[in-house]
Amino acid sequence: MTEDIQAIKRKFGILGNNNELNRAIEVAVKVAVTDMSVLVMGESGVGKEVFSKIIHQCSSRKHNKYIAVNCGAIPEGTIESELFGHVKGAFTNADRDRKGYFAEADKGTIFLDEVGELPMSMQVKLLRVLESGEYIPVGSSKTLHCDVRIVAATNVNLLSAIEKGLFREDLYYRLNQISINIPPLRERKDDIYMLFMRFAVDQAEKYNMPHITLREDAREYLKQYPWNGNVRQLKNVAEQISIIETSRSIDAQTLKRYIPLQSSLPVLFDNNKEESVSDDAFQTLIQAKRDIELLKNEVSQLKDIVRTIITNGGISNTLLLNNPQNAQNNSDNEIIDVELNNETNLNIEDLKKQAVIDALKRHKGKRKEAAEELGISDRTLYRKIIEY
Repeated sequence: MTEDIQAIKRKFGILGNNNELNRAIEVAVKVAVTDMSVLVMGESGVGKEVFSKIIHQCSSRKHNKYIAVNCGAIPEGTIESELFGHVKGAFTNADRDRKGYFAEADKGTIFLDEVGELPMSMQVKLLRVLESGEYIPVGSSKTLHCDVRIVAATNVNLLSAIEKGLFREDLYYRLNQISINIPPLRERKDDIYMLFMRFAVDQAEKYNMPHITLREDAREYLKQYPWNGNVRQLKNVAEQISIIETSRSIDAQTLKRYIPLQSSLPVLFDNNKEESVSDDAFQTLIQAKRDIELLKNEVSQLKDIVRTIITNGGISNTLLLNNPQNAQNNSDNEIIDVELNNETNLNIEDLKKQAVIDALKRHKGKRKEAAEELGISDRTLYRKIIEY
């Protein structure tokens, strides 16, 4: 089996000897000969689609179509038509019948990336396809049938999504007949240097230039860096350095200009969780605002109580800031006024809006890259753009 894994790595351009990575490849090859649904799990940037291609190419379906669909990149209003097609007149501009991805992939494999981003209405329809192979195009009353192998992928914790009511439990278990877990790059420390140099050499050959080399301190820096963006981030850094740096010998100080240990980007990421927490960060800001409002109410109530006590003559000098002079110099109605200035209130929507604007500016309007930086899906970013 070891020889088979090495052959698969060569065929699909996979580098590394991490045990968990090898295990994932082994599972992909074994499950390929079946028609079982597979759920590929791993952080963004680890290369989940490669495993979907392995499953397709090692199966009896390899001579039929393979279609990859990013569920998070399709607007909610059109995703049903994209997946299942529509008939002429189903909606405005539907001037002809159109096949969906499931019809196109009949007898082949369909890869549903970011499956956790599917709206609940679509999850019901996907469950039906998984159970019976049946679906109904938009605007039609005719049930169609397809024979499609489904491989799904997610970088979020679907069990957590189920608890929050965002993902159907029955769909999860139907998709997860077999699961494949892809280790993050930070757990493949011995593979990092090899991957970096492969990307650097490829870039050098592409543009006919000498490839860069890494000094010892740079190698150690690469190994210790957390790589929240995983292989995708590593590839981007290697390519950037290869093009920009004049010196072909790279030290740790040079690397830090491209991958500082303390990032200034407005993204929160927990290495111990599979899902991005930027939306949780937004919720934290919202909760902070609520706490401030609660504090203001409590202060206001306290002021009312103090005024009542003073009016009734029941307050001592001690209460007046423990300073008898204050009692002598201030009338009963001259109470020290404690208020929270309205200007200090957190405007959560403004903060969220600015974060979106800044990310889009940094990535020159490229939604996918901006969404990755913010730690949200393409679909969520699309909704934010429309909202703002």
